[in-house]
Amino acid sequence: MPRKKISFEGQTLLPFEEWVYAKPDMPVRRNVYASAEVPQSKNATTDPSAFRLQYISLGSGSSGNSCYIGTPKGGIIIDAGLKADVIESTLSANGIDMKKVVAVLLTHDHSDHVRYVYTLLRNNKHLRLYCTNRVVNGILKRHSISKRLKDYHQPIFKEIPFKIADLEITAFEVPHDGTDNMGFSIEFAGMRFVLATDLGEVTERARFYMSRANYLVIEANYDLQMLRLGRYPEYLKARIQTEIGHMDNTHTAAFLKEIINPDLKYIFLCHLSQDNNTPQKALAAVRGALEEAGKKVGNAMQSIDDRKADVQLMALPRFEPTRLFVFRPRPEGLSS
Repeated sequence: MPRKKISFEGQTLLPFEEWVYAKPDMPVRRNVYASAEVPQSKNATTDPSAFRLQYISLGSGSSGNSCYIGTPKGGIIIDAGLKADVIESTLSANGIDMKKVVAVLLTHDHSDHVRYVYTLLRNNKHLRLYCTNRVVNGILKRHSISKRLKDYHQPIFKEIPFKIADLEITAFEVPHDGTDNMGFSIEFAGMRFVLATDLGEVTERARFYMSRANYLVIEANYDLQMLRLGRYPEYLKARIQTEIGHMDNTHTAAFLKEIINPDLKYIFLCHLSQDNNTPQKALAAVRGALEEAGKKVGNAMQSIDDRKADVQLMALPRFEPTRLFVFRPRPEGLSS
């Protein structure tokens, strides 16, 4: 649905994340076409257990964003808006050794996505940082983060696939009020995991990748009525609603109704606003749209009813991690 463009020329623009209260505290360069490798077991290609994709959301919202996606061979962290020790301890509690995490990817340079990236890299010096040059420059310009961040940086380019461990990754453009914003399409064993957080609208290229997903993380940031009646200043309310702002529940629901297909098995709603949304409102809007499309919607709880559903739907928690999700390919994926 087209958004009305609003001009903010001459106004001081503040990042969205600064308006949401945070939760209290709880270099060798490689060619972009080269893989980031970790040791592989001898039987990795023949053992069916090797063909599984793991996902855990560590936190989702303006107080801090981060998630893990990986395989038995190795994995990646996307965004580092949570404290490094929280990321490390949560992964360890789920049986994921940081030595098998080989890279950190960044979607853009807002603080709720990059606040602790340098600490995470410094604590785990084997990690490489994958993002565009513009994102790194935006981080160094916008935040008090060490310039040594560049020592870990491996440049990537949008729509040019690169490989990390078993994962083939493609970054794609999304519209948002950051520097060089992007989503990621991640392929493994015939499965596609797509993440698109912090976007004001679904562009043609974003739609291309998101419509091909088997597992999709997509923003449902605000409920329009809550935003209009909320405490934010009027200019910020207007900016949030533009094409470089955030997606509201109804826009996300309408888009998902358009793209739903038998191959889309899981939908994770991310980056819900603490002030302008609730999980109940976001889930109700999306569930209603999917049911209008004739789909039976599960709750991603692995219940008997969920097994009968066409698609699983979950709102990612703001401060807590999810359980570790393990996805397995369809039989034909094992032969790819």
